[in-house]
Amino acid sequence: MALFQKLIFLLVLTVPVAAETLVYFGTYTGGGSKGIYRSILDETTGKLSDLVLAAELENPSFLVVSPDQNYLFAVSENGKFKGKEGGGVSSFAIGKDGGLTLISQVNSGGGAPCHISTDAQGKCLLVANYMGGSISSYQIAADGKLVAPAAGGFIQHEGQGAQLPRQASPHAHSVNVDPSGKRAFVADLGLDKVLIYKLDAAAGTITPNDPAFLKLPDATGPRHFSFHPSGKWAYTNLEMSLEVAALSHDVKTGALEVLEIESTVPDGTERKGNSTAECLVHPTGKWVYVSNRGHNSIAVFAIDQKTGKLDFIEHESTQGEIPRNFGIDPSGKFLIAGNQRSDNVTVLKINQETGSLDPTGHEIKVPAAVCVRFLKR
Repeated sequence: MALFQKLIFLLVLTVPVAAETLVYFGTYTGGGSKGIYRSILDETTGKLSDLVLAAELENPSFLVVSPDQNYLFAVSENGKFKGKEGGGVSSFAIGKDGGLTLISQVNSGGGAPCHISTDAQGKCLLVANYMGGSISSYQIAADGKLVAPAAGGFIQHEGQGAQLPRQASPHAHSVNVDPSGKRAFVADLGLDKVLIYKLDAAAGTITPNDPAFLKLPDATGPRHFSFHPSGKWAYTNLEMSLEVAALSHDVKTGALEVLEIESTVPDGTERKGNSTAECLVHPTGKWVYVSNRGHNSIAVFAIDQKTGKLDFIEHESTQGEIPRNFGIDPSGKFLIAGNQRSDNVTVLKINQETGSLDPTGHEIKVPAAVCVRFLKR
């Protein structure tokens, strides 16, 4: 019997175990959602496990997992938080099962915080306030608590863009840190600019850079922003004009220049009622993906590794309505799209040779899904 048990034990050890990745979903509450949800992605098949509520929170529309994977940070996209003007920002400890335990909450300093990110070391948290048209920064303590810096933790954008209703005032829509960790880049839809800031991550402070911004064409509305792994190029989707801009990036100065602008939808597509939402560079740096709301697709582009310019590959349906956000899992094998209006999340497989997308047939119901984030187990 002992020999038989030993053989069984050895057999179990040799059976490959499918790799799993935690997936967190930010949502809009008020309908069927209660907050932040979680699932498990099977990296072999692309299947998602049944949905579990990870934490109750009002309008956690955007999330970020800390680089050390111990904490999750979330905005509350509201005009008021705990009775005060401005939205909310919460930090959570991540349990072994992926559950979330609240650590701290702070005011975002501006209305409707809609995007959140950290530096690569996990020392500083940055928040873009859409309605406030401002940026807030916080130090991240060793225990995950958020601490407002003594100075330099808030910048209000000024001015306006084109003479359009959505551009009568600033609307900061995303904030991302460059690969060096020295600067933060803010896409402001209201100003048609990507603003550039110096970042002191340890102090949690941001100050204007020189040059201070890149001006994009009028009425284009830059929304999200993604760096190429090399840091030489960056890409921003233009929400209002249904386009994506390829940008050169001067690593020394932070300066950006437009290389080209490409449409993300087929010729003849109606612009009214449609818009782009998310823009991500694949971890390999080979491809760029942009989501189209209304057209309900992902536009796929190849990146020329010598010039940073784009070559269109395809449009692939997200099999739902209003793909507000999507994420690429850490292995680079799958793209998971959150369809806000149809309350479903779908899994598309990324062809590792061409970058094209293929439906896996796997999806789960997630109420008002608006953000997808990963944690490798």
